Amino acid sequence: MNLRIILSRLLSITFFLALFACSATQTKNADSTSEARFNNQRHSDNRPNIIYILVDDMGIGDIQPYGQKIIQTPNLSRMAAEGMRFTQHYAGNTVCAPSRAALMTGQHSGHGQIRGNYELGGFEDNNEWGQMPLHPATKTLGKVLQSAGYTTALIGKWGLGGPSSYGVPTKQGFDYFFGYLDQKQAHNHYPTHLWEGENWFPLNNAWLHSHAQLPPGANPNDPAVYEEFKREDFAQQRLTNRAVKYIAEKRDKPFFLYLSYAAPHAALQAPDEEIAAYDHLPDTPYDGKSAGRYIPSFRPRATRAAMISHIDKGIGAVFAKLKEHGLDENTLVIFSSDNGPSFEGGADLKFFDSNAEFRGYKRDLYEGGIRMPTLARWPGKIAPNSINDHVSAFWDVLPTLAEIAGGKAPKNIDGISFLPSLTGAGNQKKHEHLYWEFHHFNGTHSQAIRIRDDKNGDWKALRFFKQKGDVDPPIELYNLRDDPAEKTNLASQYPELVRHAKKVMRNSRTRSFIDTWNFDYYKGKR
Repeated sequence: MNLRIILSRLLSITFFLALFACSATQTKNADSTSEARFNNQRHSDNRPNIIYILVDDMGIGDIQPYGQKIIQTPNLSRMAAEGMRFTQHYAGNTVCAPSRAALMTGQHSGHGQIRGNYELGGFEDNNEWGQMPLHPATKTLGKVLQSAGYTTALIGKWGLGGPSSYGVPTKQGFDYFFGYLDQKQAHNHYPTHLWEGENWFPLNNAWLHSHAQLPPGANPNDPAVYEEFKREDFAQQRLTNRAVKYIAEKRDKPFFLYLSYAAPHAALQAPDEEIAAYDHLPDTPYDGKSAGRYIPSFRPRATRAAMISHIDKGIGAVFAKLKEHGLDENTLVIFSSDNGPSFEGGADLKFFDSNAEFRGYKRDLYEGGIRMPTLARWPGKIAPNSINDHVSAFWDVLPTLAEIAGGKAPKNIDGISFLPSLTGAGNQKKHEHLYWEFHHFNGTHSQAIRIRDDKNGDWKALRFFKQKGDVDPPIELYNLRDDPAEKTNLASQYPELVRHAKKVMRNSRTRSFIDTWNFDYYKGKR
């Protein structure tokens, strides 16, 4: 056993102690007639398949159903026309790992294990340790649906436990896994490998550091100097291919597929033929020396647009495969993003109006960092071309899908099922408030809440611990009903509401076992 695996397992045991201290593939070779007969007789229990598609660092303004004018996303537009567009659905957090943890556990970041990006290891293949793992007793979305009798798969980015840890997907409720374990590896869309289960799955790419730069003296306006950063085996296409294969293989019983694309997160990379579709866009080369120091891109605007359109094509392939196997009418598909868009890697978010009317981006708890483009399609259950104004968040997904699957959600979660708002049947319960906390790697923190007030407005309160030692920073207060862009701070006009917001912020969290994820950790340590 090599040293990396030994150290990784020791680290897993350490985190475990800290936390506790505070369906076999079936092949059919029938002709079209017998295939149709098979589909008509499909699984004795007729519960729907569930596909949850998550993308990475996509803003609410990045796709056509939310007003995008430049990037073409016809399949997502079709999904909205045939289903539902959410207007007030929120990410679990404003960066990857805690947002995905909220999705998996049904707990917001004031109660969850993972409250920030806690990185282990490095970017090199021989130093791939991943992120802080979920502990073994975690009741994940995958485990809940497994218990309900669903076959489960994660295809794509994980980020909640690296190689050889107890956080890997196959130990957290997924019968099958194919994709990225370490989200640092996902900074490169042409990596040397992905993972299948706990096994290394090689790709046809030479290793490339995901934070490479143009060499000294290179002319950034010469397209030839970017050739050394190109590879052939595009990981995002691998994810689509494996997803459609999985649908075909598991079509005979209810399945849950969590399809988690790593795009359009930096680095900005896509196949040349995809980028060519946006060659008409004005562009400025990105040399890799700023904005997070990601892999250089000769045409960053065209490349980011191509990445989003490529995802859209993948979603089209998923819908085509569902229709091919007669599953289209009995499959719920939900689409969302893990957090707001990022300028990293040379992304020009202002050019694309990526956060639409909203203030803020990735790493902000303003609306642009957490209000997500979210669509749902379920023929016969969700009305076509419908709008959902219900206020919901990632931690609501677990109880919603559990209810649909006939499973049982854990008791100690923050989520509320939004199934009634999907189907229009039944009484939709509402949150009194939604809560987020974000812990930046630089030692600063922020908190935000949405407060329910059916008569007087949609209130949003935030505060920022901008320097080490901050104990009681001022509250910012916005009425989203009148001011969705959060331009006018009303805190001085509503002192009672400010006091209420502070109380809710204080009572919405438990102490984290990671000291730096507690707001008083730096008190007196300036």
